[in-house]
Amino acid sequence: MRTVHTVAELREQIAEWKRAGERVGLVPTMGNLHAGHLELVARARSLARRVVVSIFVNPLQFGPNEDFDRYPRTLPADAAKLDAAGCDLLFAPDVAQMYPQGRENLSTVSVPALNSLLDGEFRPGHFDGVATVVSILFNQVQPDLAVFGEKDWQQLQVVRRMVADLHLPLTIVGHPTARDTDGLALSSRNQYLSAEERALAPEIFRTLGGLSDSLKAGRRDFEALQREALQRLEGFGFKAQYVEIRAPDLSAATADGREWILLVAAFLGRTRLIDNRYLCL
Repeated sequence: MRTVHTVAELREQIAEWKRAGERVGLVPTMGNLHAGHLELVARARSLARRVVVSIFVNPLQFGPNEDFDRYPRTLPADAAKLDAAGCDLLFAPDVAQMYPQGRENLSTVSVPALNSLLDGEFRPGHFDGVATVVSILFNQVQPDLAVFGEKDWQQLQVVRRMVADLHLPLTIVGHPTARDTDGLALSSRNQYLSAEERALAPEIFRTLGGLSDSLKAGRRDFEALQREALQRLEGFGFKAQYVEIRAPDLSAATADGREWILLVAAFLGRTRLIDNRYLCL
């Protein structure tokens, strides 16, 4: 595996692969990689001849009271994992490389249909930061496809909408959420949990399961179902921000629908956890 830190080096390698007619897959990450990230790499490997993984902790998607400064930077360990996973190219730029003109007055990308609901309500500007950095990475790498985990369902929909609206010539592939044996969605932020909090964290997964069971049983009183699920989480000590039943594209759920996405965001101690469950009847 080759590691590069500049756009010039990246483009030189990509151009060589493109001249050889090789299909390129991209997995954008912020590093501190776990088994879920490596599943994304394996998925990209199954779909493309060459796999590029980016590691960049993007300041644009962190709010003023969020964990940008304490987000783990583990590049040497990440590189070893990616090498073992069969990644071809690791792109690990710094902020100056990604935003050479600085962040003030930076040209940005926004997806207004999706950037202010759910997570966007509680993290203003977050999805503008995501859309901007992802669009930059797409322009730098020029991939044929990019793989994103489904754990952050809203992020996946933002990226898909951006690609469709801007007519970008690549395919967005969603990959199922990787989970621990007790159902907790794998996340770099899980390491912030204390032992007691880690024992409680799978209640998010169980709450989503109960919500799914209620919908399968025929309940369609969405507001009551959401309220009950939120109260269940709070009974275990979570500070829930939302429990929502939505259509897969994040529009309002309808009683005659056959597909829903069930979404949760909640704090456990100081750690914010998100998860979701897709349901198709």
